Amino acid sequence: MFDLSGHVAVVTGGSSGIGLGMAEGLAGAGADVCIWGRTPERNEAAREQLSAHGTRVHAISVDVAEPAAVNAAFAETVDVLGGIDSCFANAGVGSGGVPFLEMDLDEFRRVTRVNLEGAFLTLQGAARHMVQRGGGSLVGVASLAAVEGQARGQHYAASKGGVVSMIRACAVELARHGIRANAILPGWIETRMTDGWLDAPVVREKVLPRVPVRRWGVPADFAGAAVYLASPASAYHTGDALIIDGGYRVF
Repeated sequence: MFDLSGHVAVVTGGSSGIGLGMAEGLAGAGADVCIWGRTPERNEAAREQLSAHGTRVHAISVDVAEPAAVNAAFAETVDVLGGIDSCFANAGVGSGGVPFLEMDLDEFRRVTRVNLEGAFLTLQGAARHMVQRGGGSLVGVASLAAVEGQARGQHYAASKGGVVSMIRACAVELARHGIRANAILPGWIETRMTDGWLDAPVVREKVLPRVPVRRWGVPADFAGAAVYLASPASAYHTGDALIIDGGYRVF
């Protein structure tokens, strides 16, 4: 049920962090994987790492907020790997910690351009291919910020809340085409985006005790969810938001 042999998955922001963790799980389950990222060097390093699983791995340098770049990346993915069965819209940028009263529109759009508009372009492009293919799985990677208040991150929260709502709308509209759509909401995860911040004494003192499993998450914690959502095991699972946070949300 979790064998992804012959399956083609696209993971944006797949060269590091949560994206790479999901790509590892997908490739390990037998899927061919195309990772999209903005940095060619990291893309190539991730491609070499994932190739160790013995499946086909392709990497493309693309800015997901640029419509022409997204369209070209989908065309290249299909040309190289033959199709698209699942797509993980994971690429994103952080909030930057700007106080709300000092946040200007350029800063707001810096985040929403990638996190929300980029997710829209990615999910829409993938869905168009999946309709022709007869079905597939769309996954939007959001954040706990979509459901909890985040000081100095109104633009980040808005973008991630928008991803969750967009996924739900996709689940309803695209089910007739055999396409399911779900969101993943990560909690406190050790990635490049949180590098240094999670090690701050105040964070370890105030935040970590609220995580019942008593550790920060790591990218590998998302491998299983990615495989499940890509696989036939989730055939009747759509419109949902999977929270992967070590229990933080409920404590």
